[in-house]
Amino acid sequence: MKNLYSILLLSISFLTIQQLSAQEMNSNVNIIPKPKSIVISEGSFKLTSNTKIRYDQYSKKVADYLVEVINPATGFELKPAIWNGMLETNSIILSLKPKSNEHGKEGYALVITPFNVLIEANELNGLFYGIQTLRQLFNPYINSVARVEGVDWEIPNVVVLDKPEFVWRGLNLDCCRHFISKEFVKRYIDLLAYHKFNTLHWHLTEDQAWRIEIKKYPELTKKGAFRTYDDGSVYGGFYTQEDIKEVVEYAQSRFITVVPEIEMPGHSTAAISCYPEISCTGGPFEVGTLWGIYYDIYCAGNEKTFQFLEDVITEVVELFPSKYIHIGGDEAPKNRWKECSKCQQRIKDENLKDEHELQSYFVKRMEKFINSKGKQIIGWDEILEGGLAPEATVQSWRGVKGAIDAAKQGHDVIVSPTSHCYFDYPVDVTDLAKVYSFDPVPTELTFDEKKHVLGSEGNMWSEYAPQELIDDRLFPRMLALSEVVWTYPAERNFEEFRQRVQIHYDRLKLLGVNYGLETKPFELTKVFNPNKNVFDVSVNQLQKNMELKIGSYGQELLIEQKEDQFTFEVPTSNSVLLFFKHNTATVGKTYIHSFTFNKATRKGVKLTYPYSEKYSAGGVEALTDGMRGSDTFRGGDKSWQGYQGVDFEAVVDLGDLTKINKIAVGFFQATSSWVVFPQFVEFYTSINGIDFVNAGKVEIPSTLRNPDWKQNDFSIDLQNIDARFVKILAKNYDELPKWHPEAGGKPWLMVDEIIVE
Repeated sequence: MKNLYSILLLSISFLTIQQLSAQEMNSNVNIIPKPKSIVISEGSFKLTSNTKIRYDQYSKKVADYLVEVINPATGFELKPAIWNGMLETNSIILSLKPKSNEHGKEGYALVITPFNVLIEANELNGLFYGIQTLRQLFNPYINSVARVEGVDWEIPNVVVLDKPEFVWRGLNLDCCRHFISKEFVKRYIDLLAYHKFNTLHWHLTEDQAWRIEIKKYPELTKKGAFRTYDDGSVYGGFYTQEDIKEVVEYAQSRFITVVPEIEMPGHSTAAISCYPEISCTGGPFEVGTLWGIYYDIYCAGNEKTFQFLEDVITEVVELFPSKYIHIGGDEAPKNRWKECSKCQQRIKDENLKDEHELQSYFVKRMEKFINSKGKQIIGWDEILEGGLAPEATVQSWRGVKGAIDAAKQGHDVIVSPTSHCYFDYPVDVTDLAKVYSFDPVPTELTFDEKKHVLGSEGNMWSEYAPQELIDDRLFPRMLALSEVVWTYPAERNFEEFRQRVQIHYDRLKLLGVNYGLETKPFELTKVFNPNKNVFDVSVNQLQKNMELKIGSYGQELLIEQKEDQFTFEVPTSNSVLLFFKHNTATVGKTYIHSFTFNKATRKGVKLTYPYSEKYSAGGVEALTDGMRGSDTFRGGDKSWQGYQGVDFEAVVDLGDLTKINKIAVGFFQATSSWVVFPQFVEFYTSINGIDFVNAGKVEIPSTLRNPDWKQNDFSIDLQNIDARFVKILAKNYDELPKWHPEAGGKPWLMVDEIIVE
């Protein structure tokens, strides 16, 4: 049987080989992540219905996958067959060299000539990644799930020598804050594999849900997988052990390792709500409904806690063949441990210094048990506090210091800091260029210490990203990370990469990915023009290669935008919609900027209680400036005015006696962030500004347990009331309720606009 390199030499001997520039390469080859080495030659190979798929005795699994991904779009019925070692024309040959280390565990060589395609690797992983490169050399329509007519399935002649730099190339998928269906998880396994990632870090337990079936403790999924809001609505879901096995098996077929995360000792509210005896206080507890850090955690002084966790881990290790079990270890408040007699006794008995060393005891004890099951632990960088467990791998998220400290102690590390790898962060904060600039290897490490850097992973926390928004958050930023962890430390050129991304969008679309934006979309300023009695809106488009569209909810407002910078007027009450189109598809969210012209617009306001300077919105004038609040009270256009721990009471002087038919005021709710709707709003009118008449009271039922961000107008309709002054009183809560993660804290009222009609 001929070795691939002898074939490669024969191929090169009659082909004119040329190394193309990045610009020229983009017109022919657009592979993400970019291969370590690629040489392009003249000519092409054409896939036909007569093309033969050949595999050696080890490679049938990968050959079956190849026909699985190319048959639907081509309409061919290609069937793989064993390779006899002879060169056949019009063939794709998969060749494994199991006794060689020429390409490493995941590397491969790909040679395409006019006569055949050859992929060689040391292990099946490498052949599989060679196939992913081959897929990206075809017309993007190769990713179609149905037959595509009129396409010549030609690919350019290339020689690719490729292998990854890091052994850990992953995605952390949080399925607890929002439940993610089994089919969606499998879909993401396919997307990870297509971009040569090899690890799915599956976040399965949290304060807000326990998602994995544990047969010895059925309440974990009967109760712990669901959260109940004040209005009685229930949200949740879980994976049976059969679901888990199905996902793990599917991932294995795509050479993805699934690493489960079972949180301990913190982020455990869902578990202790089912079994309160393993907490410090004994409860009762409910499954967490809000995002944040809960003070009640597993009791470190109670032997029942360790029995429970050992039972859980015993079932978990049977489901996951992964070398690792992730135990979390992050954000574990010590408040309850400080007050718990059992925990304090444990500190005394084990001769521990403090609660941080108690957490170290907890982690080390669980590590010893997990090691006894043939597994190793990974923990977030907080597990460094109080002393690191002997064999632990540290995942550094609070910057890179944890990775540096752990590597210097001789521990393996996964480097995924919030600054570059948290894709739940908005693209305004962490854009495509920033991710692409990421270096997973801290410069502070020595040559030997750098060997402990296993790689990196993108983190997709789902507090503000239910299933339908995950594509938008992850793509295209995951493309940048794929290249960081595959091609590093080769020199990277962001503009060249970004041009390849533009071509790659066609592939993502055919893979059903609703990708988002690359960067902060635009800068927008809104200024009232008193001379013309209009709002002047200026836009500076920052997102390139996409078409910015502008429309409205109310009257027709369609702006034909020709340049990146432009200005338009808003002369009447309206909601202006800004969104992007790319290849006919809407990309990212729709940005809404609303304007109002009413009897209170630009009128004077007096406040009874002061607003917070942290959320001033520019001053008291913001309450009647005619500009409504955006869909976030943080950053953005800073249009929300905040009042913490006090009520909101304002008097508007309309200037003259006038007929009033409606009074309204807008509020925001984000309960996890302490922002609540008022308990009620009372409206008053007055002719002289001294004597006020109660015009009505409005209460809008709202569940404070619901973590979703909401906006609502509290309003009252009147019948031609004569008044010059309007007073609004919004009653705040005295403190956050006992079930809130920050119980006793002072809540915020966020106000955006007073409207009088």
